[in-house]
Amino acid sequence: MGDMRNSDFYAKNQRNEGFGCSLMELRGLMELRGSEAVVKIQEEYGAIEGLCHRLKTSQTEGLTGDEVDLTKRREVFGKNLIPPKKPKTFIELVWEALQDVTLIILEIAAIISLGLSFYRPPGGNNQSCGTANAGAEDEGEAEAGWIEGAAILLSVVCVVLVTAFNDWSKEKQFRGLQSRIEQEQKFQVVRGGQVIQLPVADIVVGDIAQVKYGDLLPADGVLIQGNDLKIDESSLTGESDHVRKSADKDPMLLSGTHVMEGSGRMVVTAVGVNSQSGIIFTLLGAGGEEEEKKEKKGQADKDGQQLADSHPSSHPIATIATDGAAAVNCPGNTSLVNGKMQDGNMENNQTKVKKQDGAAAMEMQPLKSAEGGETDDKEKKKSGGSKKEKSVLQGKLTKLAVQIGKAGLGMSALTVIILVLYFAIDNFVLQKRQWLPECTPIYIQYFVKFFIIGVTVLVVAVPEGLPLAVTISLAYSVKKMMKDNNLVRHLDACETMGNATAICSDKTGTLTTNRMTAVQCYVGDIHYKVIPDPSSIPPKTLDFLVNSISINSAYTSKILPPDKDGGLPKQVGNKTECGLLGLIIDLKRDYQTIRNQIPEEKLYKVYTFNSVRKSMSTVIKLPDGNFRMYSKGASEIILKKCNRILNEVGEPRVFRPRDRDEMVKKVIEPMASDGLRTICVAYRDFPGNPEPNWEDENNILTDLTAICVVGIEDPVRPEVPEAIRKCQRAGITVRMVTGDNINTARAIAIKCGIIHPGEDFLCIEGKEFNRRIRNEKGEVEQERIDKVWPKLRVLARSSPTDKHTLVKGIIDSTMVEQRQVVAVTGDGTNDGPALKKADVGFAMGIAGTDVAKEASDIILTDDNFSSIVKAVMWGRNVYDSISKFLQFQLTVNVVAVIVAFTGACITQDSPLKAVQMLWVNLIMDTFASLALATEPPTESLLMRKPYGRNKPLISSTMTKNILGHAVYQLVIIFTLLFVGERLFDIDSGRNAPLHAPPSEHYTIIFNTFVMMQLFNEINARKIHGERNVFEGIYRNPIFCSIVLGTFGIQIVIVQFGGKPFSCSPLDAEKWMWCVFLGLGELVWGQVISSIPNNKLRFLKAAGQLSQKDDMPEEELNEDQEEIDHAERELRRGQILWFRGLSRIQTQIEVVNTFKSGTSFQGSLRRQSSTTSQNQDVTNVSSPSHLSLSNALSSPTSTAAVPAGQC
Repeated sequence: MGDMRNSDFYAKNQRNEGFGCSLMELRGLMELRGSEAVVKIQEEYGAIEGLCHRLKTSQTEGLTGDEVDLTKRREVFGKNLIPPKKPKTFIELVWEALQDVTLIILEIAAIISLGLSFYRPPGGNNQSCGTANAGAEDEGEAEAGWIEGAAILLSVVCVVLVTAFNDWSKEKQFRGLQSRIEQEQKFQVVRGGQVIQLPVADIVVGDIAQVKYGDLLPADGVLIQGNDLKIDESSLTGESDHVRKSADKDPMLLSGTHVMEGSGRMVVTAVGVNSQSGIIFTLLGAGGEEEEKKEKKGQADKDGQQLADSHPSSHPIATIATDGAAAVNCPGNTSLVNGKMQDGNMENNQTKVKKQDGAAAMEMQPLKSAEGGETDDKEKKKSGGSKKEKSVLQGKLTKLAVQIGKAGLGMSALTVIILVLYFAIDNFVLQKRQWLPECTPIYIQYFVKFFIIGVTVLVVAVPEGLPLAVTISLAYSVKKMMKDNNLVRHLDACETMGNATAICSDKTGTLTTNRMTAVQCYVGDIHYKVIPDPSSIPPKTLDFLVNSISINSAYTSKILPPDKDGGLPKQVGNKTECGLLGLIIDLKRDYQTIRNQIPEEKLYKVYTFNSVRKSMSTVIKLPDGNFRMYSKGASEIILKKCNRILNEVGEPRVFRPRDRDEMVKKVIEPMASDGLRTICVAYRDFPGNPEPNWEDENNILTDLTAICVVGIEDPVRPEVPEAIRKCQRAGITVRMVTGDNINTARAIAIKCGIIHPGEDFLCIEGKEFNRRIRNEKGEVEQERIDKVWPKLRVLARSSPTDKHTLVKGIIDSTMVEQRQVVAVTGDGTNDGPALKKADVGFAMGIAGTDVAKEASDIILTDDNFSSIVKAVMWGRNVYDSISKFLQFQLTVNVVAVIVAFTGACITQDSPLKAVQMLWVNLIMDTFASLALATEPPTESLLMRKPYGRNKPLISSTMTKNILGHAVYQLVIIFTLLFVGERLFDIDSGRNAPLHAPPSEHYTIIFNTFVMMQLFNEINARKIHGERNVFEGIYRNPIFCSIVLGTFGIQIVIVQFGGKPFSCSPLDAEKWMWCVFLGLGELVWGQVISSIPNNKLRFLKAAGQLSQKDDMPEEELNEDQEEIDHAERELRRGQILWFRGLSRIQTQIEVVNTFKSGTSFQGSLRRQSSTTSQNQDVTNVSSPSHLSLSNALSSPTSTAAVPAGQC
């Protein structure tokens, strides 16, 4: 049980404060299951009525809602929230930011430099120690020697504060976002006889809550009355089978579990930390903190700890126990999943594992972004909790950063070596000096100077503004996307969306308005194209129809008067049922009076709708003791079960299979091809004695009598066709995956523009899809899926499993060179697995169930497909912003590194001083990342194909720009450096005598350099070679203000910077020249964009993810999750065996080729195709092995099989 430290609290809760039972009694009660619980409630409380009486609540009316009563309940039984883990303090974030390697190098260099500036070596004036003018030490600079070290330290402080502040605001944003998601999680509760929606945190013990399909239970409770209620308790127990709940057999409902079917009412008995998942969560929280101290890598604790981390503000405990709980159940296992894997039934386990880390992984994800930095990534790899791989951009950036880092390190090492050699040769070889012991401190001082110059080169080379730019860009986008109805739950989802190549969308509610209206019906042997007058329908049939629809639909579905006058009536609850209820109103009848006569408690048995039945039936007891069952559902399914139909006078007549076929042809297909959803309404009477066996569904749901078939229209959203056209133009394939009839689906797909008549595409049903992708044993084969998905546009009558299979198939496909990036929309509980598997999962904010939202990356707050297009636009914008920043940043870096390097080698002194470099580096980095990362997206982003995973981050156009501008800047700077004094008629700053103040010469170089960067920042706004770099500049006020601000600060530095910045004030004329040379950048930019890329074949693109990198570590992990150890060993053996075979085959081929003298290449090609045919033998199911076996199948590619593995 929970943590008992707080004894006063528990003592207080032993008293029951006027309620008939105490907190601990209720906690004890909720530990029981099944018949034990029923007996206990019966004996101790006198059934459920007694329990409600003790909790001072009414089964039908609920609590009164009186504020005093509610407060008292919160005091006695606790609030429905779990105290969040403390956020990281600003100091902790500063400490994390200080861990950066570059910063540490800088700090060390600065401290050494500071120390040496105060250290006066004894033999200071000893002439015999050599006089290499390493950074000509003048007396002024000797006094100001400490300034350099201090300035470096100051800049480090700036960087650290900026990073920490950024992380802090990001975390704050995410906590806000999280609490917003939580506030949106509402639950239906009965108070004062009214059904109201309450935020989950406001639920108290004693509330009567209405539970329905798709809910995530927010508290523990006891079922009062339920209809066919089935709960998925895997998040608590690890058992994936759904548990049937009923008031007389197993009435215990637990928080954090999912309602998979049915509906019911429960009385809340435990909330917050006292509920079952709350107790586990408390244990986990405590465990997590202790673990932190021990630094163990145990999966369970990691998950617990991370879960605790990511529970900001008042997290309603709905989402807690997931992984943690399961881990508690199997403490012996190092890995949760391996623990589960011994269950035997493989298929089940996969779905279970999916569900298992469902909520936990989702809860952990925001953390990655919230806490920022690499620590989280390591954390994630260790815990293996979240299965999302590195996003495309992250992968490319990491690679690029490594490439740049290596280059910078090389340059700085080279600089130091050259300086040291020059010094040594000059002193000890040419001037033939001896190394005197008393000179050692002086030499060391020289060497440290060289080291600092080297570090300056390194600092300039490493673009530390990059992480900042990425963060700013993502955070800015996420904020703006909120306005576009995209609630982003995981930061990188927004950028992944820019690379999306396929969208699998639901039909209902996403492509359509989800406002169902009945527009046609077939009743009494007549097909009405418009809703008929009630007088033209036989009265008997009308009665059956009205009763059937009113009773056999969830009582939570209603039609309310419109909010505004002249508006459409409000539909609440299931939209299809609302369409049918609307039909009753159109027939001038009232469904509410019938519901009042037969309230929900009087319904004898309810078979709720689920994806297997595809129908709903309700049984009522008639006054004469007999039973009547009303059914409704998809017309082709219900009609198959009908053997009678009501005729034109309302009497049943025989309905034979051939009548049914005729009806399908003449009524259902025409309705469906108009894009209507067809629903059949039917009934059946049963004798009261003997009572039928209601559990034998197959015999109950048959021999029905059809009443009518209704055609319900769900109009396409007006903005959808345009949005889909944009997607297709942007190179994104839209596929519709729906549970509807194939004709309806096809009609809607044509209206939306997903398919165009005359194109070569596939529209198939789930059954046909499965037939095509499964082999004789019923296993899904990737090769078979590859034959289907490229042409597939509409998948109708599909189950959630089909959706998941399709998404997995597209993602794992290796037939196209780019790995497909798939986005999926979903609203139902059963869409969870597909949403998790997809690269980006969109959940519907309005129609979506809690479970779907939990599994998603982005929530569409308006359920509208066109918002997805906005997400694509923002995603691409993030990518482009980073590229713009890189183009600008790398130009600065290339120039600064070369200037520092050559300057150091030729004049033993860098023309740009360390402090100036840091100003250029720091301010340009931070400001430029702000300026370029906040460019708003434009429609033109949707005019190009997605970049894909293998496209380099720096395209050849960008390389051309970077090198082109670097050439211009270097020419200008070196001209100024070597002949500047003659041009401007000033003293040369080069071999300035000792004690010289900062020279105008070097100030002009510094100033011109900064001006060139400023104007190049405008060039950097375009990366695809566009000519007009000013286009849309006023739409970005941040950019304009930053450019002007930087210009202002530069004037201050040059005119008043003095010694610390090694600047000497310039007059107006020299300023004009500096600005003029800077403006040259814009002209030069036009020249560069005139050079066609194909003339510059040598330009290599950088930051490219090769095929090898594209196999994320996560896919290897995923393997381990889905296969147990023995099987993995077997696989490894298999692969090595096939690899060996393929080697031998290759060798034999090579020998034969040489014998026969035919073309070696051709033979290899032939060979690789035979190997790929053998490849199916491996029958490898997981993605990583697929790519592995592909690598094996082409022996020509040396890269595929590293030599080490021979």
